[in-house]
Formats: sequence, C-alpha cells, structure tokens
Amino acid sequence: MKRRNFLQLSALAGVGLSLPMSGVFNACTNHPEHSLEFKNLITGLLKDWSDGMLKVQINNPSNLDEHGALGCPSCSHIHGRCMDAVYPFLYMADKTGDQKYVEGAKLVMTWAENNVSQESGAWTVIKNPKSWKGITVFGAIALAEALYYHGHVLDEATRKAWTTRLEKAGQYIYDTFTIDFTNINYPGTAVYGLNLIGNVLNRVDFKAKSKKLASEVKVYFTENEGLLFGECKKSSSKLSEKGLHGVDLGYNVEETLNSLVMYAIKEKDDELLQILTKSLNSHLEFMLPDGAWDNSWGNRMYKWSYWGSRTCDGSQPAFGMMANINPAFGTAAVKNTELLERCTADGLIHGGPGFIEAGIPPCVHHTFTHAKPLAALLDHWDHLPEINANASLPRATADGVKHFKDLDVYLFARGDWRGTVSAYDAEYHYKYDFRQASGGALGVLYHNKVGLLCAASMAEYSLVEKNNQQAQPGKDICLTPRVEVFKDDVWYTNLYDLPATVATKDGNGQIELLADTKLKNVDREEITGTASAFDIGYNCTANQTEIKVNTKQNIIEKTAFVLPIVSPSSEVVTNISENEITIQKPEGLVTIKANAPIKIKEIEGERTFNMVPGVEALPLEVFFGEEQKNNLKISIVVS
Repeated sequence: MKRRNFLQLSALAGVGLSLPMSGVFNACTNHPEHSLEFKNLITGLLKDWSDGMLKVQINNPSNLDEHGALGCPSCSHIHGRCMDAVYPFLYMADKTGDQKYVEGAKLVMTWAENNVSQESGAWTVIKNPKSWKGITVFGAIALAEALYYHGHVLDEATRKAWTTRLEKAGQYIYDTFTIDFTNINYPGTAVYGLNLIGNVLNRVDFKAKSKKLASEVKVYFTENEGLLFGECKKSSSKLSEKGLHGVDLGYNVEETLNSLVMYAIKEKDDELLQILTKSLNSHLEFMLPDGAWDNSWGNRMYKWSYWGSRTCDGSQPAFGMMANINPAFGTAAVKNTELLERCTADGLIHGGPGFIEAGIPPCVHHTFTHAKPLAALLDHWDHLPEINANASLPRATADGVKHFKDLDVYLFARGDWRGTVSAYDAEYHYKYDFRQASGGALGVLYHNKVGLLCAASMAEYSLVEKNNQQAQPGKDICLTPRVEVFKDDVWYTNLYDLPATVATKDGNGQIELLADTKLKNVDREEITGTASAFDIGYNCTANQTEIKVNTKQNIIEKTAFVLPIVSPSSEVVTNISENEITIQKPEGLVTIKANAPIKIKEIEGERTFNMVPGVEALPLEVFFGEEQKNNLKISIVVS
C-alpha cells in the first residue's frame, strides 16, 4: 500500500471511531451525497429481498415448531440461522415505517427462541441441542446491529428482552471462542462480534477478548500473498503435503474479512489494516470481470455459488469500506452486487446463474445472510468512501501468468481469455475428500465477450454440510475439465492427483501451462494396466485456448478428456462435423474443435446441472483413438 493512502485511511479511522458504537466513519458530519447509483442498487435489492423473505415466512401460531420461521423453497428443513433476518427486517421497518417488517423481525426471533435457543446463550444450526453452536456469532452480530441502529422501532418490552438475549449470546461467544477452536471464519468473525456486542452492552470484558483475538488472527495470513488461511479440519493451522494452508476464498471474502475490516477501522488497528489491505488485494485477483468469485480451487468450494459461498454474508462491507484505499475494491462491491441481482427472482437469491433457467428452486439461506451486509452499508452510508465501478478489476486488465505460491494455483490471461489452473492440495476435511479443482485441472475458463465457459465442480457431489447444501438434481456429472478412465467400474482421474505439478512459460504471444499428473481413484490409488501418467497442456493466445493431452504410456483402457462447457439449455448447439461443434451464445459463437470425435456424455435432457457453482453445462468428451497416437488436441474459439 502506498504510504499516503494508508495515512489517509488511518486519519479516517481516527475520526471519532473510538466513540461507543459510532458506526464506521460515523463521527464525520455533512458528508455529501455520494455513490447514488450503487446506493439505489442496494436499497432496491434489500427491499426486494426483505419482501421475498416475508413471502416465505410461516405464520402458524398453532405450530411453534415452524411459527415465525422462513420457509425454504428448496430444503425440507428450516434453517436455524433464519433469525439473521432480524437485522434487514428492522432496517426496513425503520426506513419505511411499515409495520410488516417489525412483525417479520418479531416472528423470526420468536421462532429462534422456541426452537434453536439454548440455555447457554447459544443458538444451534438446527433444532437439535447437540448440533453446531458456532453460528451463534452470526446471529449475535445481526441482533446487535439491529438493536443498536434500529431498536427504537420496537416496543420497550421487546427491546429489553432482545438486549438480555444478546448478552447471553455474547457471554457464550466470550466463554467458548478461541483463535483455533475451529475454522478461522468463526474466531475471525468474533473479533468484530465481541467488539460490537461489548459496545452495545458496555461490556469491557467482551471488548478485551475481541482485542486478544484480533492480535492472534494477524498470523493467519499466508507468507507470500497474505491470503487468510484457517479453513481446515481438525485444526485451522493444519498444513497440506505440499506445506500449504487451508484457504477458502468464499468464506474469506464473504464473511471473515468483513468482520476484520470493520473491527480494524473502528479500533484504529493500523497493523491489521495494513495486513488486510494486502489480503484484500490478493483475494481480489480472483474476482472475474462479471463480479463472480473464482473459488474453483478453494478447500471449501463444496459451497461455491458463482457469486460467493452458499451460507456466508457477502463481500460488500470489506471491499466497500476500503474503497478509498483502492478504488477497485469499490468496483468489486458493485460488480458482485449486480451479479447477485441477476441471480435474484421472486425476491430470493438463487444459488448460481443457471438456477433460474434450469428451474432449480432457491435456498432462502442465501437471502437472509446476504441481506445483512447491504443493511450494514446503508447504516454507515453517510461516512463511507465513494463506491463505484470506475476502476478496473485486476482480472479485467490482466495479461500473462500469475502463480500464487501459497496455493499452487495459476491465473492466466491473454486477450479476452481468463483461466485458472490448480495444483492446490490443501483438503478441508482430515478424513474425507471433497475434491475441489486440483491435479493440474482447469478450474475456470472465462472469455470477456461470452462470459463463463468452464467451471469446476466437486469431483463427486457430496452433502458435506447436509443442512446447508441443496441436493443435486438428476445425475451427478463433474464439471471440472479432466482426463478420466473407468476400469472395473472405478473412476480414475487427474482430479485426485494431489502431488501434480504445473510448469509455465509465456512467449511469442502464447501462454503455456503444462500439468504433469497421474490418474488416480478417490483413494489416491494410481491406475494400473493402462496409461496413468499424462501431460495436460493449456495454451492460450489472443485468438484461442487450446488443450493438449498426451501420454508416453500405452493406452489400453478407454480414456477420454472431458470438457464440460457452461451453457444454458436455451443456447443452440450445432454439430458442424464429428470433430467440431458450435454453441451460439447471446454475445458470440463458441466453436470447439478436436483431432478426434467430440461426443456428449449421456445426460437427462439437453443439459446437465451442477449445484457447484450453480450452472448448466454441456459435458463434452473426446476419446483417445488409434489415429491420435496418444495425443489429443482441443481448441476453443470465440467469434
């Protein structure tokens, strides 16, 4: 960070932010109206989402198991965190004067107290007192912000009861949370949560615990790129075989970094602000030009929804509040919000851009969590920096190859092409494998003209968090481009080769990435009796992206390169020849050619759909044959 810019931020942080609960930049006065386009966007979206949540709220006093909850169009159960909606509901009540939002807030809190509230002060993730209680920190933050900024719209008895309940939740967080008791998103969020609750309730001990956690979290940033790490079981400090930390982009940008930024600004923690500035810049490298977060490689990508992560809050506060340091942070806040708007229908956010056309119902969880950061921005609006989309995102103007050493992930860009190749081996779970893009796989392929072309999914879709994921509709077909063989009904693919390596070069206008990988099954056993060692080359020029796959071993078993192309069912597919197909997209024509016949995997209907990252796709496969002499070539051109 340039020292002048950092000093400017420090100066802003020092203006009245030590006042109890002044709000970010809240001691400033007479701030001119600004960022009107963005303000109108989030104001309209917040109303749309709030009304959408009210539409699905259950009003049935005869059944306290459901009375007041937000019904979910996609899930058979009620989401325990639906009380998070108390904050956007009270915001809307305060700004519109409409009593329906007050009633909505009271109802959702009533359900929580009747079903997931615990004597310890915790709330549980489902109606089971033995279920996960760490989510208490998210509900407590929502309740604290609702009470502080908008508690005056409540009757006195309700306000006092909720304040008492907030203190119990704060006490639970204070007593329970340590820096490494679970994934970093929990203690990281508690940094802000305990500070906030401490200010609301005048609890000095809560604020002291917050400061302690803030000091401890500073070592949870990777050595080279400053990426926040700690999304890993059993311990947030676990390392992979390559010596890499567990990093998940979605959880970082949509949850933890928000809280750390809001704490650091309020408490004038200059050291943490400098760390966070570097970290935000590194994370921003993974935002695609359309505002999507490229979490193809993240070790919790099983919840990757193209706009972020299924159960997190949204990236707007961290990037919006730091837009004075880097205007591109403001662009990120705007672009991602615009993407969320495009994924919204009937007042609820759908879990990816393909949901609406595919007719997949939305999970209400996305909406009640993502509504909160919009309310937070609006509550601090008069004292925020200018937020617009005038500055270019890093990936919009990128050219060349960038290797993230702390991830073993490569970003490449040439002309309008943008891609991600991953050899990241940090697994989320210590026992089970929920494979994100790895093994030298192409995690994302994007073109500025037509948008997303390839996107990784889980190798095999699994309900890692059964209460927080939607079931996969239809047959599970992995969307990650890959080499694959089925031998004795066992699936072997490079996606399970965690030791895979990638080499790169860039010259004469062409980027080359070469993955050295082996075909393995889910148990990491290498295939025998046929070729197992493959090179996968990704060559990119301004005119095309080419994939070359070769082996020096004898191919005995039927072997293919699978290339799923993101494509809604409304797009026209034309077979030009057995080796060439085209897909007509609204913005251009995509032509795929190969040196062998191109086939479509057996699917139900015209497209396959995958919950990660929530898109429809056409799963193409190209098989090795005698004519190819162990070399496949596939080219993708956009015109």
